Amino acid sequence: MFTANLNAPESRIDRVQLAALGGLMVLGVAFVYSATMVNEPLGFWAQYRDVTLVEFARWLIGEFFFRQIVWYLLGAAAGAAICLLDYRVLARWSFVVYGTTLLLLVVVLVPGLGTMRYGARRWIDLGFFQFQPSEFAKLAFVLSLAHFLSRPPEELRRIFWKSLGLMVLPFLLILKEPDLGSALVLVPAGLGMLYVAGTPRRYLIRLVSVLGILGALFLVDVFFAPPNWQIKVQDYQRRRLLVYFGQSYAPPPGASKAERERLRKQQFDDSHNVRQALISVGSGGLAGKGWRRGTQNALGYLPRAVAHNDFIFSVIAEEKGFVGSVVVITLYAVVLFTGLRTAGQARDRLGRLLAVGIVTLLFSQVFINIGMNIRIMPVTGVPLPLLSYGGSSVLGSLIAMGLLQNIYIHRKG
Repeated sequence: MFTANLNAPESRIDRVQLAALGGLMVLGVAFVYSATMVNEPLGFWAQYRDVTLVEFARWLIGEFFFRQIVWYLLGAAAGAAICLLDYRVLARWSFVVYGTTLLLLVVVLVPGLGTMRYGARRWIDLGFFQFQPSEFAKLAFVLSLAHFLSRPPEELRRIFWKSLGLMVLPFLLILKEPDLGSALVLVPAGLGMLYVAGTPRRYLIRLVSVLGILGALFLVDVFFAPPNWQIKVQDYQRRRLLVYFGQSYAPPPGASKAERERLRKQQFDDSHNVRQALISVGSGGLAGKGWRRGTQNALGYLPRAVAHNDFIFSVIAEEKGFVGSVVVITLYAVVLFTGLRTAGQARDRLGRLLAVGIVTLLFSQVFINIGMNIRIMPVTGVPLPLLSYGGSSVLGSLIAMGLLQNIYIHRKG
């Protein structure tokens, strides 16, 4: 009665990936709301029945969960707009975008133009929006490097050092802010793209070896070098590394008892966020304490300033337990593996390199953020894509997903 159409065309869009992204955005709104509104009474919405619509709108605009919805809508619109043009056309403008983001990274370092928060100058205050150029510089770097490496493989030896230059420039500018976490995620993305492009293996082995040696020397300098010999890094960054590796704050020679006590207290305070995040994850058990019932956040042990962004995974793990954590990781796995499938189906080298760069960039951020919540990575301030609150992060992530969909739409066959 019914004839199966075995030659039916495949879907123009990757619906599985879009479903996973939708799930992450739903969780993002739910747990940003939970992290920021956990102490509101059960009759919270009832108290607004007697206020005017204008007053209610003013309250709503000021809340984090509503702003997160707005960023999701704007990001989804931007990602959809990206799909209207072939990614090969977009790649022609990659160096213009790359140069613009480099200029913005310079502008953000200028006092009076860049906004100082938490000891770092990473934002440009636009009044209605705290714009963070580094979030878009990461994507511009991936797009420009993919375009640069898409030339014939036999040219890769000649352009190897130029490729590294494309990575070093934004790395140093982001590091200057300082934003070590955002700078570091450029490295695996760049290495992954160089490998997929077909760069001679000996070049990559030497590069990774040099990076490993430099990293080891940096840690030796942080832990053991005298103050006058230490590499100049921000004091809070040095303390974060000491906390991560379980090193005690070394008092200066001849320090008084009061000074030693002050350093012990400072180390206890500096490790507070990580310690409370780990308690939050562990206390969730199998199924969690329930939505908006996380005591670590409600009682203020997990600091309110970071619960809805850097430590949103801890909020989810406490309220939804191991099951909720597995759901989050599964959704990210779906996004990542569908991205790799897109890379395999790409019609040209440019699409393959661009897809690999985006997937590696996303994986690096997810790994670092979840890792610092469970103390296998130091605290770096890297947001959890699409779950952490933040306009620049959400917009950058959804534009990246729009590029992946663009590659899928124009895949071979």
